[in-house]
Amino acid sequence: MGGALLAGWLEQGISPSDAIVVDPHYDSKTGPADIHSVSSPQQLPAGFTPDVVLLAVKPQTMDQVAPSYRRFAGSAVFLSIAAGRTIASLEAVLGSEAAIVRAMPNTPASVGRGATGLLANRNVSEQQRRTCDQLVTAVGKAVWVEHENQLDAVTALSGSGPAYVFLLVEALTAAGENLGLPTDVAAILARETVTGSGELLHRSPLPAAALRENVTSPNGTTYAALQVLMKQEDGLADLMRRATEAACRRAEELAG
Repeated sequence: MGGALLAGWLEQGISPSDAIVVDPHYDSKTGPADIHSVSSPQQLPAGFTPDVVLLAVKPQTMDQVAPSYRRFAGSAVFLSIAAGRTIASLEAVLGSEAAIVRAMPNTPASVGRGATGLLANRNVSEQQRRTCDQLVTAVGKAVWVEHENQLDAVTALSGSGPAYVFLLVEALTAAGENLGLPTDVAAILARETVTGSGELLHRSPLPAAALRENVTSPNGTTYAALQVLMKQEDGLADLMRRATEAACRRAEELAG
């Protein structure tokens, strides 16, 4: 995800000279070749004072990685995309004076169509907030929340959401096979239907409900299918509610 964000920033015109990647496993063959990279924070140039420190590490390694950047607290804003690491847990390793923004991006950020929820602690200035917003919107849409439990809801909705969409394609493919279509034909139709509908939704000013209604003729084939999908119990809305509640509970458990 850190690589996706970096690619988006470079595409939006940020100069490679304005970024340094700290990664012991950075490979210039797969990442931007003109980016300055070092294998550890101890190798950062003397006097280096970043405006933003992106913490794109696995949550379980944060306690080992973050303290090396504590010296930047007071000048930089820390933008963390480590799932489940709360503001309090980040302040514990970066210092209570650190300006911290938690972000929950999703994988479509890798193609510039991400959806990211953001939460700032009390130390983040208005300028730092704008900077983080600009960085995140370089790879998609950004929304700010005011409470940490709302970020768990963001995780359940958009963070995990791409998997729900991919599962929909799988389910549509299987449904097409059940109706007698060859697997490859069903897969093509399912994939293009979902991606095409997503692009239509992206381009249209209409809400999703209006687009659904526009394609639904009274007592037609789509209407018949929606009678199943829109059941009060065990319909799609009920399944999505239960699925996102399960994801939200797990996000809360991971946060401790």
